Amino acid sequence: MDTFFASPEAQICRQLSEASRGRGPRIVRPSAAADPVQDFARSAAAGLASPPRRLESRFLYDAQGSILFEQITAQPEYYLTRTEASILAANAARIRALTGPANIMELGAGSAAKTDHLLRAWLERSKAVCYFPVDVSLTALLGACKSISARFPAARVIAVNSEYAEAFPLLSQLSPVLVTFLGSSIGNFSRLEMTSFCLALAASMRPGDFLLLGLDLVKRSSVLEAAYNDRAGVTERFTRNIFARMNRELGSAIDLESIEHAARYRAELEQIEIDACFTKQQTFLLQPPGRAVTIAEGESVRTEISRKFRLEQVIPELNRCGFGTEQVFSDERRWFALLLLRRLPSYGGRSGRS
Repeated sequence: MDTFFASPEAQICRQLSEASRGRGPRIVRPSAAADPVQDFARSAAAGLASPPRRLESRFLYDAQGSILFEQITAQPEYYLTRTEASILAANAARIRALTGPANIMELGAGSAAKTDHLLRAWLERSKAVCYFPVDVSLTALLGACKSISARFPAARVIAVNSEYAEAFPLLSQLSPVLVTFLGSSIGNFSRLEMTSFCLALAASMRPGDFLLLGLDLVKRSSVLEAAYNDRAGVTERFTRNIFARMNRELGSAIDLESIEHAARYRAELEQIEIDACFTKQQTFLLQPPGRAVTIAEGESVRTEISRKFRLEQVIPELNRCGFGTEQVFSDERRWFALLLLRRLPSYGGRSGRS
């Protein structure tokens, strides 16, 4: 499998064009992106020094973290993945009818297992489909490219190993396009971060392009907390892994046995908050940049949030960001929703390409 390196903007678009002329799955990578270890170190140093202490959730997904997350999705308490997959299975043909023969770009693709339903629906109506998975985990992308190409030989797969925003410049080349952002991953953003993300995405899309957005809906706290505190302890290992990654990459010398996973639902904020709680004092070494941060016994480090949504609130927010609602798909319990959105011709945010 060939890998191409490019700058974040014009060159990555050029390399995408070159990759599209080849055969077999390809991976495009922005060569001018920050060094991943340096990026992790700088982010960790800033987050651990700020009140409240936190780490960016994007760093949960190294090779080991991606494996653990796939295991989380298979746990009986974690309803999100199987519920969303059932919605996709029931409605993929309808989604294809509404979007037409658009290219598909998936943000945060991971193993891309749920995308099978969309690819199958696309190929039932045409001889080929172009699929562009985007993920920060090269390991996950390599696996996804291999498995999708084996299951769907008619699918043209060009993967993008980058942060979400680094892939946005490609969207003008891919139009007409359906961007998928599944798993309620958008819930990992704060409200402000979500607004900024949606405005930037809308500005990169052409009017009439589509966004398929997965949203976990507000429900009983017992159901929500169980999903993030599975009995098998996989989510706990997932939380600890970001600190194991710090040991591996940054020489942090953290005692992993001193970390307790805690996931609680804050009803007033309608979000799950996941913290690593330390049972004894720890001094984190960060090499680079050559700093040390001391965490006292009883202190916590926030590793992730997962916001839950109400459709009557989130749909107007998305509309203000430039997306009109084409259709809402949900399950019988109304636990999860897939929103098929269309980029509006004009909106109150930044000017987009037209």
